[in-house]
Amino acid sequence: MFLLYLQPMIAKNKLGLFSLTMIVIGLVIGTGIFRTSKDAAEAAATPTIFFAAWVVAGLVAICGALTYAEIGSRYPVTGGYYKIFSYAYHPSLAFGINAIILISNAASLSGVALIGSEYISPLLFEAANVEKWKPFVAMAAIILFYGVNLMGLRMSSQTQNVLMVIKILMLLVIIAALFFPEVHSMAPVVVDESKTSAAALLLSFGVALKATSFTYGGYQQTINFGEEVVNPQKNIPKGIFTGIIIIIGLYLLVSYAYVKVIGFNELKETSGIASVVAEKMFGTAGKYASSILLFLAVLAYVNVLLLSNPRVMYAMSTDGILPKVFQKKDTKRDVLTVSLTVFAAICVIVLFFADKFEKILSFTIFLDSIGMATSAATIFILRKKTKHLNGTGIYSMKLFPLLPVLFIIAYIFVGTMIAVNEPKLALTSISVLASLIGLYFVIKFLKKK
Repeated sequence: MFLLYLQPMIAKNKLGLFSLTMIVIGLVIGTGIFRTSKDAAEAAATPTIFFAAWVVAGLVAICGALTYAEIGSRYPVTGGYYKIFSYAYHPSLAFGINAIILISNAASLSGVALIGSEYISPLLFEAANVEKWKPFVAMAAIILFYGVNLMGLRMSSQTQNVLMVIKILMLLVIIAALFFPEVHSMAPVVVDESKTSAAALLLSFGVALKATSFTYGGYQQTINFGEEVVNPQKNIPKGIFTGIIIIIGLYLLVSYAYVKVIGFNELKETSGIASVVAEKMFGTAGKYASSILLFLAVLAYVNVLLLSNPRVMYAMSTDGILPKVFQKKDTKRDVLTVSLTVFAAICVIVLFFADKFEKILSFTIFLDSIGMATSAATIFILRKKTKHLNGTGIYSMKLFPLLPVLFIIAYIFVGTMIAVNEPKLALTSISVLASLIGLYFVIKFLKKK
């Protein structure tokens, strides 16, 4: 995600196929894979549903990434989603959706911080107190890096490189477990026959897809690639397709390793799944080492989001949608003090109201379902408004309108499944969006006054 904010700085250096592929992989592979396999397994009635959710989410990611790549190619502006929503719909919807996306990003950060706390808390507290302290460990991580960012942190690409190295090493360790039969679980797969009806399987698949969709998040940042790629007509689809196919392969191998080492039914109930695999391979020392490494990876991710999201609030402020106070900057340290403080506060508040990763996951993906479906739909409006760009070398996807339609349907399906499973959460999210759109008109009215 941090690469989104580096993009303007590399405008003069066009991206080749290999660079674009690596960026796609870097944007998507986060820390979710070290937790969400448990959530997908818990939702899946059978192993087939479990693995199908990973494959389908990957295919949806390809449709979405290609859609966003064309959106970015047709309307390459600084300000991303906000400018595109304003251009295609109305500034009120742009404000509402972008505010929702900021809240979703804050929830995502809080969820990732909770993933980290799941790995480090057992090393710090007695087993009986781990659940109680996990939200506070996550809050401490957020507050720690809020303080570091206030002082002016110079991690940027170095932090991203360290994070990627840690994640790739951990993924390779987990996949390597497939080649050590002695650590594989011999427990049989037990299927609950009461959950094998067509309706139950569909709901099971939808809820599992919620977890896998979270893990594939990040590809929407291809919205920034359009004007930065050498030979975009060929390299954008090739880079995105190659990158996501590699990611699908990695995610399937890692998830299969979890199932083989821990067992499908046991995976549903196991916390710290990556460290469990490491412990079976290398003993207690492996468990401790992997727990610390994963927590460090999470801290780096928390830092990146705290570094990047306040800049979105700054952009909205410069457009006059948020108050001017969000532009306040410590020029000496180049820190957006107010925007950073508000975003960090939102992250902590999310943890107070949703101290379980499952709640944050549902909240994040439901908000994302609204944002993804509506933002992808702008391609139909942009195609009409930018007909004059056809044939000028910009990227135009093949199989239009099939790809964006499939993508939109997939996210409507995920959002619907969450609403069926957790109606109060869905109603709360829709109410928040409606309130934010109303707030836009209140702000405009007060400014006219």
